[in-house]
Amino acid sequence: MSTLREEGIRAYHHGDLRKALLDAASALLAEVGVAAISLREVARRAGVSHNAPYRHFADRDALLAALALQGFEVLVRRIEALPVADLGRRGECYVAYALEFPGHFALMFGPQLDRAAYPELQQVARQLFAQLEASVRALRPDESVETASLAAWSLVHGLSQLLLNGQCPVEDVSVTARAVTGLFVEGLRVGRSPA
Repeated sequence: MSTLREEGIRAYHHGDLRKALLDAASALLAEVGVAAISLREVARRAGVSHNAPYRHFADRDALLAALALQGFEVLVRRIEALPVADLGRRGECYVAYALEFPGHFALMFGPQLDRAAYPELQQVARQLFAQLEASVRALRPDESVETASLAAWSLVHGLSQLLLNGQCPVEDVSVTARAVTGLFVEGLRVGRSPA
């Protein structure tokens, strides 16, 4: 299974306790989900004392917020690497991320965190939405894009959840994601006001 470390998150090296803890927490998240994450278990997995995590994380929520932040940063980087005007590919990228990192995806968008307590988390989530807005704006430059952007986000997020929950039986996820996002993009193009 792919890890966020492979997406450009620095690998652990001797003396980098924070990274070791995040790597251990990320592995736990991928293996058993957010409910199993505790500072004590993360410390055990990282091979450090049970008090060591408190040097970098005030509590479990702070650790979870750092994991969610990592997830958002990777997703934003992946989406930013695609052409702004290609909303379809950006939507496919969103779905692919959700399926590749279901634990992070659930944490990023789930109810486990009080996002108001973590401004950096709110900021990176806004960056993600801004990328979707930029793509919609590229297709509808003369119109308000707020509602269309929310619709685009709802579409890819909903499709991701349906696929993750096994509610959408498909043979090829990427083909399905491409077809669904393609329909949305065509709808935006058709709905564009004449110049």
